[in-house]
This record gives sequence, C-alpha cells and structure tokens, in this order.
Amino acid sequence: MMKFTKQNFFFLVGGMIIYVVDIGVDFWVASRYFCQGQYSWSILILCFRGLSSIITQVFSYEWFKNDWEGTDTGKLKLVFLVHLFHCGIFIRYWFALKYGCQVAFKQTSSRGASEADPSNFIQKQAIDAVTDINMLRVFKTFLETTPQLFLQIYILMEHGKSHFYQYAAIFMSFCGISLSMTDYQISLRKSLPDKDEFRVLSKFMYLLYKLLTITSWILSISLITRLSVRISVILLIFLWICGFTWTLKQHTTFCKSKKMEYLYRTVVGIILIFSFFNIKGRRTKVCISIYYATHTVVTLGILFVYMFWKPSIIKKICFTIISILTILSLVLGIIFLLVYYRHFHPTIYCRPQACSDEVDGVSGQTDRTKTGRFQNFLMQ
Repeated sequence: MMKFTKQNFFFLVGGMIIYVVDIGVDFWVASRYFCQGQYSWSILILCFRGLSSIITQVFSYEWFKNDWEGTDTGKLKLVFLVHLFHCGIFIRYWFALKYGCQVAFKQTSSRGASEADPSNFIQKQAIDAVTDINMLRVFKTFLETTPQLFLQIYILMEHGKSHFYQYAAIFMSFCGISLSMTDYQISLRKSLPDKDEFRVLSKFMYLLYKLLTITSWILSISLITRLSVRISVILLIFLWICGFTWTLKQHTTFCKSKKMEYLYRTVVGIILIFSFFNIKGRRTKVCISIYYATHTVVTLGILFVYMFWKPSIIKKICFTIISILTILSLVLGIIFLLVYYRHFHPTIYCRPQACSDEVDGVSGQTDRTKTGRFQNFLMQ
C-alpha cells in the first residue's frame, strides 16, 4: 500500500484553502456583475455554483450512508443536516486531516505489515478520504469551474472590456481544473493496490496534457458561442447525449443504487464534453484516439465556419489571438498526451525495479484488497 506522507497532508491543507478561496471568488465576481447591472451573468455564475454544490452534497452523503451502513442513525442524521446546508465537503476534509495527521506525523508503518495492522488501516482510511474529496472536486470542476471559465472567456470576447475580477475568476478556474484533475489521478492511484504511483515528471506531463486540451476546447466553444448561442447549446447537448450514451453502454457500477448510478452517468456525460474520462479502467487507446480526433475536427470546423460565415471578424486582432491560442494549445496538448502515454504513464515510467513498493504488492497477492466504490473506476 502506498503511504500517506507529510507532503500529502500539506497539499490537503492547501486544497482546502483553495476550495474556500474559490467560493469567495465566485460570490465576489457574481456580486460585481450584479452591481454593474449584468444580472444574467451573476445568476448564471450562482446557478453553476448551486448546481455543482447540490450534486456534490448528494454524492457525498450517499457515500457516507454506504460507508456507515449499520452504524448509529443519529450520526447519519447529523451528517445529513450538515450536507443539507452544503457543508458536507468540510466534514470530509476534517476526517481526511484527522487520519492524515495520525499517519503522517504520529505513526510509522512497516513495509511488510498487513492490511489488518492498525497503522495500515488508518493509512487506508486517510487515502480513501482524500480520494473521495478529490472525486467530489472533479465533479465540481466540470459542473461549475469549467462552465464558469467558458462563461468568463465568452464575456471578454463579447464585450471587449475586462476587469480585474474577471481575470481573477479565469485564473482560479484554470487553477481549479488543473489541480483537481492531477490530484484526483494521484489519490486514485494511491487508493488502488495494483496501480503504480505518479512520479514528478508523470504528474507534470499529465497536467499539461489535460490543461492544454481543455483550454483549446473551451476556447473553441467560446468562439462558436460568440457566433451563435443557439448552435453552441445544440452542440453541447449533442455532445452530452453522446457521452451519456457511452456511459450506458459501458454498464458502469460506481454506485449502489440505480438512481445514483444514473446521476453519476449524467455527470460523467457532462465531464466528457470537456475532457476524456475512463470510467471502466480498461485500455483506452481506441476511445481516447476517437475522442481527441473528434475534438480536433470540430475545433478546425469552428475556425473554418468563422472564415466563411463571419469574414469581417477574422480581421480583428482578438480573433487572431484566440485562434492562435486555440490551435497552439490543441497541438501542444495532443503532443503532451502522446508523450505522456508513450513515456511517462506510471505503468511505463515506473518500472518494478524503480518502484520497489510494487515488488511485494499485487504481483505476489493472492487476495486482493477490497478497493470499495473505486474498484470499477479509473480516470486516465
């Protein structure tokens, strides 16, 4: 089992601070738009925030209910009330910090210790708690942060005027997207016993691949929205239907109840609009190739539509800059994707002789450790 270190603990504290700051920035930006009479922008930002909060609270409470099945009902009622007031994530941070502090600062576990060993049990609780938090952050990223980033870029393109709070919102959105994607992949690999750990170069390559491909796609959607809001909405709905249909065909088993499973598939459909999401832990070479080939064709198609539909806009320097950024980030993102999977994916970059934790791990296991709700889930 991979260890929860002091570095993981401090990153967890930093993540909680960023989460609180992000909430403050959202309400600050919404209030600024409201004061300027831009009520529609303000309402949209609050709607994104509210929707993502409701869905993350529902998943968080459902996971607590599954994990604490058969325990004190009074405890669950208290947790339900906390989630009702949209503060469930802070309970999860409290548990993660509690377990993380114990294993990072107070206990040391021997390498050969069994899963039943108390120190290893707390180690697993700490890693599982962080994995749950990062999964919820992924939901928040694509239900709130990414749509807000798209909205802010569209507003800048539409009106041409910029203010400090808009750049602050865009900066926080980019930070939220890149950190949540990378942190989740790291914690997920820690929580699954047969997965190699992310090394520094792997993390860096993965972050750049995700950040650049998402940036290119958001700029593309912003361009098509600038051209026609109706076409943009139709495109996004069509992409969500495709993503949702794919999750149905994959027969995911992430949740215990059918209702929660369909909610999960709905959320994954939204995630798939913006980034590739491996939901079954299988080899994804064909799927990921089709996914980014489609994104490339649509992106180039949007730029060609501008050339023939709105030739007057092409002469504007704003369009030139955005077009260059869109193509450049797409090309670089795909290059980093290829380099990551060819040379830096943990299964390649982290060989058994370089990763001694793996030698005595899965290869010698006869009874695999139960991995809970994440046993059928992987994001790559």
